[in-house]
Amino acid sequence: MAGRREPERCCYIGGSPMANPKYATADKPVPVAELVDTLSDGTKVRRRIPRMRACSEKDEKGKLCAGHLKRWYFFGDEVKQKFGTGAEIYRCEHCKTLYLPNTDEEPRSGTLSY
Repeated sequence: MAGRREPERCCYIGGSPMANPKYATADKPVPVAELVDTLSDGTKVRRRIPRMRACSEKDEKGKLCAGHLKRWYFFGDEVKQKFGTGAEIYRCEHCKTLYLPNTDEEPRSGTLSY
């Protein structure tokens, strides 16, 4: 028949690039959240890397926690003493590691404006 096209090949058929991925090497090292302090109860306090949303703490077996970082308002006296009463503190929902905001990012504790 005139004008009939062959069906397009699926990306998973015939050795397409998706079936055999080649990964590029990293140009720069992956940023790591630095340890700032350890509280008296053993809780670690770390500084977030830019745009960090999940915990990067590893357990004894080397497994990544990956818990979401939630803004934490109800911290104890020791945290208030070290970082101030109005400090912007984030806490992992799984391992309870505390995170301070990154110094390169704007604070998110301001009033929301739409």
